[in-house]
Amino acid sequence: MDELAKNALVGDALKALLYEVSVNPKPGLVDPVSSGPHPDMDVFTFIDSTVSLRQYFTSCVGQGAAFHGDDLRQLFGSIRPIGVQAEHEMFAATNGVNTHKGAIFSLGILVTAEAYRLNHQQLTVTNVVQLMLRGLTASDFKNLDRQPADLLTAGERQYLRYGTKGIRGEAETGYPTVISVGLPTLRAAKGNQNQRLLDTLMMLVGHSVDTNLVKRAGNEDVVEWAHVQAKRYFDLGGSQTEDGMAFLTQLNQTFTDRNLSLGGSADLLILTIFLGLREGII
Repeated sequence: MDELAKNALVGDALKALLYEVSVNPKPGLVDPVSSGPHPDMDVFTFIDSTVSLRQYFTSCVGQGAAFHGDDLRQLFGSIRPIGVQAEHEMFAATNGVNTHKGAIFSLGILVTAEAYRLNHQQLTVTNVVQLMLRGLTASDFKNLDRQPADLLTAGERQYLRYGTKGIRGEAETGYPTVISVGLPTLRAAKGNQNQRLLDTLMMLVGHSVDTNLVKRAGNEDVVEWAHVQAKRYFDLGGSQTEDGMAFLTQLNQTFTDRNLSLGGSADLLILTIFLGLREGII
């Protein structure tokens, strides 16, 4: 894998983060027009955060390209501490605001897997991710019920309460929502870049359990409500109609008023954009 290919891979990761924050109007998310229910951040916070992660993705590419072991779980193990350091650098760049913690985890995995795949082209990126993350949830969620509640993450608390595995479960199975929902939607989407990515986001919202949304709402019932809103958007014609866009603008205000966020869906969009860039469909 030459330096040009490595730089292109890092560039696609950074583009994915910047493309996602540029899409608007996104219900419950930051975009160039609105901070939504996130008054502590704006589009410039996300730009600062993205720039701070260049070295992280460069390290992920290096780890993936250089790995030659038989157990790909060791490859995942090699990037986890790098990801922790990347979180520190993100928080330093954003004055303590969590802009991309989820993306550091998921996009870091995909970047590493793609770097490895380029040297092992008999595998798909999904294959590589699954091999990297074998046993992840069993390991991460082991004995959670014995841990002090104040030390648990939001995802760990939701696992104990609802049994949902969140982004760890999505990752462990090779990001099936991205592969089977996000990418096919992006391939078929019409219109300009913003319209195509809006439709892709809302399709992801309609076919996933956004744990960030559940956290903000305090209950799992909000997931079905979000699915109904996504269906309504497409019933009105999505980004291709005035009614669809008017509904999305109204929905954006509803999310802001109710302090609801679609941070998990945004991360799935980032991953879809990254793979879309690699595939050449955007």
